[in-house]
Amino acid sequence: MPRIHGCDAFRVTMPRGRRPESVLVRLAGDDAVGWGEMAVQDGAGDPGAAWADIETRMGPALIGLDWDRPEDVSAAADLGAREAAAAVDTACWDLWCRTRGLPLAHALGGTRTSIVTGARISPEPAIDTVTARVNKAVGAGHTRVTLDVRPGWDVEPVRAIRQAYPALALVADAGHAYTESPEHLAALEALDAYGLAAIERPFPGGDLAAHARLQTRVGTAVAPDVGDLETLDAALSLQAGRALHLRLDRLGGLTAARSAHDLAYAAGWDVWCSGCGAFGIGQAAAVALAALPGCTLPSDVSDPAGGPVFVTPPVRSSGGVVGVPLTQPGLGHEIDEARIERLATRRLRLST
Repeated sequence: MPRIHGCDAFRVTMPRGRRPESVLVRLAGDDAVGWGEMAVQDGAGDPGAAWADIETRMGPALIGLDWDRPEDVSAAADLGAREAAAAVDTACWDLWCRTRGLPLAHALGGTRTSIVTGARISPEPAIDTVTARVNKAVGAGHTRVTLDVRPGWDVEPVRAIRQAYPALALVADAGHAYTESPEHLAALEALDAYGLAAIERPFPGGDLAAHARLQTRVGTAVAPDVGDLETLDAALSLQAGRALHLRLDRLGGLTAARSAHDLAYAAGWDVWCSGCGAFGIGQAAAVALAALPGCTLPSDVSDPAGGPVFVTPPVRSSGGVVGVPLTQPGLGHEIDEARIERLATRRLRLST
């Protein structure tokens, strides 16, 4: 088994463009290394607390740990669904698979050889701008689009997109912005007329009862925000939806995400997933996760074309499809460690 001798963490900033940041975790075993990624997003969590969690708790718990499978690490190191757990857990899976020569997708139980991709469209002031961006995504081969909606900016853009693309799988992500007021419920029910694949996160995440009530009023699958397995269990019991967006960062890594997939799949829910971070490692992990049989909707697993490349081959969509690496172990990509070192704004090294 790959005894962990070292844990390195890097806080890395993209060299150009919107300059996103990620915390990258590198675990060194006897004869292989594994990588994981956590996105540092504005307003999403506390990156300082996540870094401290790696430095003072997760990292030291990993050094010299006896383990047979990545699931053992998640339990022994008490990773939980914390912000940095996704990076640490993914790195454990990558290290374990590379040590054994196994593709990550196969180790997780994946059955697909390629992933059909989707794209996300943020709100724009003009509906014409939104439809133009959707047109660009469809032209690139994406077969599902997620549109961010808010009260007062929901029915009209959805109607415009549906008129332009009658067969497109369309998800409306409400970002917890709605309540059960008559006006908000009327808007959500109006969206039901446009053949959506899902209405995602309509209400605050803790209000599963509101999601359950909405699901009885609309034929469209409701997708509540799920950040841990306990919340998913409750959502399944309350019938608070019929779709699940697997977010690696929210669930704390591949171990919990796979369990969530299994529960949703058994319940007959539709599933899609997304990676985290802009450096390719989180996206590569999402590709392996999306290979699971229950991921029935196109997933957000590809890096934007034209940006800097940190993994080889890049995690890129070709005609709306990303191949699952099945001939190389682990994530199936080589990591540009030297470039990551150069771009790191903060470093941490723990070793035996």
